[in-house]
Amino acid sequence: MQAEGYDEQSEVAEGEEESDHGPLPIQHLEQVGVSASDVKKLNEAGYYTVEAVAYTPRKQLLTIKGFAEAKVDKILAEAAKLVPMGFTTAAEYHVKRAELLHITTGSTELDKLLGGHGIETGSITELFGEFRTGKSQICHTLAVTCQLDEASGGASGKCLYIDTEGTFRPERLVEIAERYNLDPNEVLDNVAYARAFNSDHQTALLSQASMLMTEARFSLLVVDSSTALYRTDYSGRGELSARQMHLARFLRTLMRLADEFGIAVVITNQVVAQVDGGMAMFAADPKKPIGGNIIAHASTTRLSLRKGRGETRVCKIYDSPCLPEAEAMFAITAQGIADAKD
Repeated sequence: MQAEGYDEQSEVAEGEEESDHGPLPIQHLEQVGVSASDVKKLNEAGYYTVEAVAYTPRKQLLTIKGFAEAKVDKILAEAAKLVPMGFTTAAEYHVKRAELLHITTGSTELDKLLGGHGIETGSITELFGEFRTGKSQICHTLAVTCQLDEASGGASGKCLYIDTEGTFRPERLVEIAERYNLDPNEVLDNVAYARAFNSDHQTALLSQASMLMTEARFSLLVVDSSTALYRTDYSGRGELSARQMHLARFLRTLMRLADEFGIAVVITNQVVAQVDGGMAMFAADPKKPIGGNIIAHASTTRLSLRKGRGETRVCKIYDSPCLPEAEAMFAITAQGIADAKD
């Protein structure tokens, strides 16, 4: 389904480009002495690239049937030769970061807040806020703008959209596509959509996403919302530890996909009212994102959203390794996210 809309020439060019800049297909291990049967077992276990194998802990590979310690050590050693995992200079890393693509949010003010270009690829961006603060609307807009070429603020790639709350609306994509003079049918074909029904299913979908990303060029993965199903699948303090461990594994997989494929990962999060006693009433905002430290440490950039007047919303940099704490106002329009009118 996801390969439709591409002619043979574009697929060939895309394949050449990915061989230069993208992850290495798992079949490359056969060229360095790993047997075809072992590569097939890795594929069946959900490892579709050499990077996926190289980034996986040794004990996890040992759970694959027929993989003894000596075999796993050999596979990891060969994968490490193909994937650069050692030290590099800060200067080289600086050049690499300068080449990162960004995806426009549709609002120039919001893009400026995010460093001038929009959502960064290769990392996780978290959007949290109350209902009606624009979380899903930003996700819908990004699902279209990620398909724009680089000169127009996009990343020339498709979008994977995991919906856990039933809020995805393809008709919104059609309206946003018309704003950017894109073919609505082509835009819809370039979005791979899946509805997640429980937290286990939500995690399993990431394995399918990994497989799809080895077949075509994707630039964005959206999970809206990343935490909703955990709030219902795990209840009470008795299950808190199990919930956080499961959530941590899910987020670790998202981080691996961002590293492996260089895609932008955008997740939304819900908020909860603080009930920490009397001090909560003196807080500027008594609501905090759920998920605790697990999701706080996993997200590279955290954006707090709140309602403004009318259709305007306010976005604040809540946490970022390189962006200063600041705010920007944007608007939700019929054609997606845009600048607020004075």
